[in-house]
Amino acid sequence: MSRGYGIIYTTLLISLVLSVLPMPESLQLYRVQWTALVLIYWCMAVPERAGVGLAFVAGLLLDILTGTLLGQHALGLSVIAYITIKTYRRVRVFPLWQQSVFVVVLLLIERMFFFWVDGAIGRPAKSAESWLAPFLGGLIWPWLFIIMRDLRRRFHSP
Repeated sequence: MSRGYGIIYTTLLISLVLSVLPMPESLQLYRVQWTALVLIYWCMAVPERAGVGLAFVAGLLLDILTGTLLGQHALGLSVIAYITIKTYRRVRVFPLWQQSVFVVVLLLIERMFFFWVDGAIGRPAKSAESWLAPFLGGLIWPWLFIIMRDLRRRFHSP
């Protein structure tokens, strides 16, 4: 494994674990999209190392771990990775609060793909409360960004 990839894979693994940790049923709709947040960070920080392929693989792993239709998360994560890579030069220079708005939009896009696939296969629609999770992700973004940036610097990832 070449230098710098270890921290990317480790943080993605941690995000996958956070995505499947047991939660009370009443809080399931508010589960933060950890894997999407971590992918957005890495696609903005080192787009040459984290891209659509990594997002697709992470999405497939998330599909397997959560028991959703194979490819459901992979589709949404791949799309937001693509958008992030296409816009990272502009977004990286934004203040954290503006980045948070961008992240909320990306998380909403990922959530829309998830609901679209659910509708296409005939699953019942989730409640409107489940749309709050992307906004929670936007609130978490500044702290996650700072933690991830410090990890990247500590482990000398470019």
